Amino acid sequence: MKTNAINRQWLLARRPSGMVRETDFQRVDVALPVANLPAGEILVRNVMLGFDPAQRGWMDDAPGYMPPMEIGVPVRGSAAAWVVASENPDYPVGALVRGLFGWQDYAVANRRDDAPPMRVPAGLSPEQALGLFGGASLTAYIGLLEVGRLREGDRVLVSGAAGAVGSMAVQIARLKGAHVIGIAGGPEKCRWLTAEYGADAAIDYKSENVADRLAALCPQGIDLFFDNVGGAILEAGIANLALFGRIVLCGAISGYNDVTPSPGPRNLMNLVRQRAVMRGFILLDHLDQAPAAMAELGQWVGEGRIRHRDDIQVGFENVPQTFLRLFRGENRGKQLLRIDESQ
Repeated sequence: MKTNAINRQWLLARRPSGMVRETDFQRVDVALPVANLPAGEILVRNVMLGFDPAQRGWMDDAPGYMPPMEIGVPVRGSAAAWVVASENPDYPVGALVRGLFGWQDYAVANRRDDAPPMRVPAGLSPEQALGLFGGASLTAYIGLLEVGRLREGDRVLVSGAAGAVGSMAVQIARLKGAHVIGIAGGPEKCRWLTAEYGADAAIDYKSENVADRLAALCPQGIDLFFDNVGGAILEAGIANLALFGRIVLCGAISGYNDVTPSPGPRNLMNLVRQRAVMRGFILLDHLDQAPAAMAELGQWVGEGRIRHRDDIQVGFENVPQTFLRLFRGENRGKQLLRIDESQ
């Protein structure tokens, strides 16, 4: 490792107002942090970055399950990285790890971090560590099975169903014996849901009335709604719940860039009428269940029963534009970026 190497970074230059913009970020070059690592710490070199809609919420100066990002520091985000220096025997030099290492080439990390580094199992590539076996897959698995108490025969609705979390939720629900309806934007994504991911039906929210279409597709009501979108889509799901239905709130991408929070849902009284349960969850609270989830996901992948799609952009200079793809609906699967073409 070159001791005079440069650490390229993308900083949060200002808190976004409304839709996030490239000008909310600033590119800088700083010295590589190499000297005298404290005991327990490691230095990692990022090779692949992962992008999630939740990062937009972390940029606001508001309380949450993680502290707001600070102005003038590298943007918080997931990455797959190689350990290049270590003062921790659990993370030897040469190990592949994933964690919230941020939008930069190099980072120092340890077990006391908000999201400590995780060793990537041998044989997995950086894109698999962030994609197929990354946080999105674990979120879908744990959200459905642990939080949503998925049962065989359930009628399941998944919003944002063509995204990284949603597409895994559709497939996991089907593998567990559920009848699955997915909501996505546009005919191409809806075709993926039925032809590639095994959904029993798909609703195009851009051209169809979601509440009416749900009522026609599932007149008995929805037993379990896995919601990644919020807003009007959440309201449509609440309107079509079965008796004792469950709603798992995973995200609300429809409102992440709102300047003023949107009102609603206006029909929460339907939760009372249907004796339904609505619960939010964060993956960080369930990391103890990750090994069991990874084991079953790995079995399904080995049997060829899981399909996965990565959208991989290339080049450190393209980091902000790649993040914006999430909010323009341009990503096709899990949004990743390979920092350098040679990696």
